[in-house]
Amino acid sequence: MPLNLAMSVMSVCEFILWIVLGFLFWQKKLHRRFPAMGSYLALRVASTPPLLVLLYGQSRHWFNDYCFMVYFFCYWAVYIASAVILFLVCIEVFRSALSAFSGLAKLGTVIFRWAAFVSMLLSVSTVSFSHRGILIVSDIAFGLMRSVSVIELCLLGFLCLSLNSLRLSVRDRAFGISLGFGLMASSDFILSSFWSRTTSLTDSLQLVSEAVILAALGIWLAYCVLPEPARKPVILQVNSAAYRWNEIASALGHTGTQVAMRQPANGFFLSDVERVVEKVLNRNLKKSESES
Repeated sequence: MPLNLAMSVMSVCEFILWIVLGFLFWQKKLHRRFPAMGSYLALRVASTPPLLVLLYGQSRHWFNDYCFMVYFFCYWAVYIASAVILFLVCIEVFRSALSAFSGLAKLGTVIFRWAAFVSMLLSVSTVSFSHRGILIVSDIAFGLMRSVSVIELCLLGFLCLSLNSLRLSVRDRAFGISLGFGLMASSDFILSSFWSRTTSLTDSLQLVSEAVILAALGIWLAYCVLPEPARKPVILQVNSAAYRWNEIASALGHTGTQVAMRQPANGFFLSDVERVVEKVLNRNLKKSESES
């Protein structure tokens, strides 16, 4: 099969899969659990037809080649919007994975946001800016998407290492979303080392990239169709480190009654907070034992 025909067939299949995935996502009301993922699917489904029409019009020289300018701005606007939405998807997947640890989820989300912000700053600051004029938009967009791809890979690695600790199943939809994006991010990093500035839409590397996108869509479709197992309850000992740190994280974000405490000037902050939480837990345990 010629490369251009194969690319056309795969592009049509991709668009159909995006539509089917979006339909299943809304039918199962998964957009309530993952609103950012629902927004990403809506963006892909809504933006693909006009972009394809503009791309075809560019090849046919419609409107005195103005199709190129319209396609350029529309494509990169969608690309940058996708990078921002993908960052929000990573946050909601992280929250879903840590839903059993409310304290750690809140504190981890704050750290996650700052890490992502620093990553985006570093990515944008290290952009080569090889283009000038309006073409500099592509360099900035690539930098943003590269930082988001790093976050996606880090999130997937975190989930893979923490499945047992979080009592998270590989069939959980949060893990499935992260798996699909991690697959596409890995493909982007690997293929970018072989890509050139003159790569055409019918290049063999484009076929590989398109095949990876189809594989990711297939993974998400499988996670939407297959039933999700119930989340296992997380049972922790009162003196376990995970329980203590979850209580510490909850205490750090709690705005309750202020208590004056005498502490050494050189005391370690987290150790002091841990002692306070431990005293409160011991007092509550003694009170419950006396009542029983």
